[in-house]
Amino acid sequence: MLIETDVLYAYVKPRDWLKPVAMKLMEKIEKGEFGEVYVSREALHELYYVSMEEGISLNEFIKRIVAVTAIDNLVFVETTCEIDLLAFTIMHQYKVHSVFDAYYAATALNVDPDHTIISTDSIFDRIPGLIRKDPRKIV
Repeated sequence: MLIETDVLYAYVKPRDWLKPVAMKLMEKIEKGEFGEVYVSREALHELYYVSMEEGISLNEFIKRIVAVTAIDNLVFVETTCEIDLLAFTIMHQYKVHSVFDAYYAATALNVDPDHTIISTDSIFDRIPGLIRKDPRKIV
């Protein structure tokens, strides 16, 4: 499984509608209940942009990234040329407007044997071969 930024962001924010679910999910991941869970390194870039839009300081952002990267059983996946090309193809073919969403889909399809993404975002439902699991249904 690959976890998408909506859950990670809810985990690091003081308040978020998805925070209780994110906390439970991270606890299960830490315990190894899902084995290794993938995260695209592009999630760190998205977290930066949304954090800056939120108006937090760079120091607070760094604390958030430290918290996310310290979670046991989260494996951060670097992009490759194959993932880059697949992400841009997904954007074109399935009209995905967020480059971050395209990277998450491409990473899940390229790296995760189950092609599964944990997300509340229904945009992933339109990409063939990708299985979306709503975090609210797996905690």
